[in-house]
Amino acid sequence: MRFENTIYLWLLTIIPFMVALMAWGEWRRRKMLRRLGDKKLIKALLPGASARRRWIKFILLQMALATVIIMLARPQMGTKVSNEKRNGIEAIICLDISNSMLAEDVAPSRLQKSKMLVENMVEKFSNDKIGLVVFAGDAFVQLPITSDYVSAKMFLHNIEPSLIQTQGTDIAAAINLASNSFTQQKNIGKAIIVITDGEDHEGGAKEAAKAARDKGYRVFILGIGNTAGAPIPQGDGSYMVDNTGNTVMTALNEQMCREVAAAGSGTYIHVDNTYAAQERLNSEIAKMQQGEMESVVYSEYNEQFQVFGILAIFLLIVEVLVSEVMNPWFGKFKIFKKRI
Repeated sequence: MRFENTIYLWLLTIIPFMVALMAWGEWRRRKMLRRLGDKKLIKALLPGASARRRWIKFILLQMALATVIIMLARPQMGTKVSNEKRNGIEAIICLDISNSMLAEDVAPSRLQKSKMLVENMVEKFSNDKIGLVVFAGDAFVQLPITSDYVSAKMFLHNIEPSLIQTQGTDIAAAINLASNSFTQQKNIGKAIIVITDGEDHEGGAKEAAKAARDKGYRVFILGIGNTAGAPIPQGDGSYMVDNTGNTVMTALNEQMCREVAAAGSGTYIHVDNTYAAQERLNSEIAKMQQGEMESVVYSEYNEQFQVFGILAIFLLIVEVLVSEVMNPWFGKFKIFKKRI
């Protein structure tokens, strides 16, 4: 069981305070009634009063509140986890998250467009294993190679440049890390897909691509951005400037992207605001050797909030039907003890 909006679960902590407040109110009520006169006389004057009924109504309301909060948290449950034999490839996506990827020469921005592209890639995969590496001035494995596409989408949404403090663009580090992140299975196509604007600040990308090629991997470069250049938004309406106060311009380095792709026996593909890049990449990947591999398959999470919604309605109906005042006809059954 997982919850889509865990913030609502914190609201459940309100219920113990409500219980304490109710207990304090009942104590104050009994104390005030004792001041009015003899206990037996007061019971005779209030024959239908029942503290137990008040508590039952209160508990029903709190249970309904708890189920509504849980419903709003959107509980979800996976329906199936299984091991299956599949024919596919292994692909590790290296996503550039340097500050230059915030440029908006590709709508809505280079980074957001890249994330949309990766999500579309994941949608197309069915029998393959995927991994995710993020890089800027350094590289990190964001998602180890897996067939769990649901987790891949979840990790993707949280990717921002702030994940890596060391800024810059070290494509070589990303390719080397990806090369060491594949499984040991042989006779299966393995692809490294680098999504970047090509502003390589560290060098060594071509050498890393050649090393990956020597291991039998193919390196695809997806260049994103405009060769004319664009400023880098700062998030407050301004643009990044250099030490002299001039606006920093970032441009797609297609020449470098082509050279790295060629060194890695792959293909360079320019990403714009069409689906042409996606279709071309799918075509290239389809040519790679597919091999049988065992995959742990996770099904999509199913929403469970409907059950809690029905339970909340039922509890509210029962609460309405329970009266605070004892019905004289039911009094002879002694279901609720008389107590003020």
